[in-house]
Amino acid sequence: MLTESIREHCLAMKGVTESFPFGEDTLVFKVMGKIFVLVSLEDKSMNLKCDPEKAIALREEYPDVIPGYHMNKRLWNTVYLQGAVPEKLMRQWINESYELVVDSLPLKWKRQLSG
Repeated sequence: MLTESIREHCLAMKGVTESFPFGEDTLVFKVMGKIFVLVSLEDKSMNLKCDPEKAIALREEYPDVIPGYHMNKRLWNTVYLQGAVPEKLMRQWINESYELVVDSLPLKWKRQLSG
């Protein structure tokens, strides 16, 4: 999956912004100010929030999925973009990361997203 494809997919979601708060090599996508995807332009990888049990299962199933680099390894996975994980599956994982973050938002912010 190419970075531009990830960017387009993320920005199509409601309430999403992009920025480079950690330097020019890390593209960050947030929903209502909360991070749900980080893309390393240098390493060609992305970090995604994930259900803890699913995170472990994905790491066991896919060699291109490892514990989240510089993240809470229980809740985040790093996925190598040029590996064997199909793009369709990566999009699904991006959506799931978005939903996990949205589910944790205050009710007021959730209403803003749905309104």
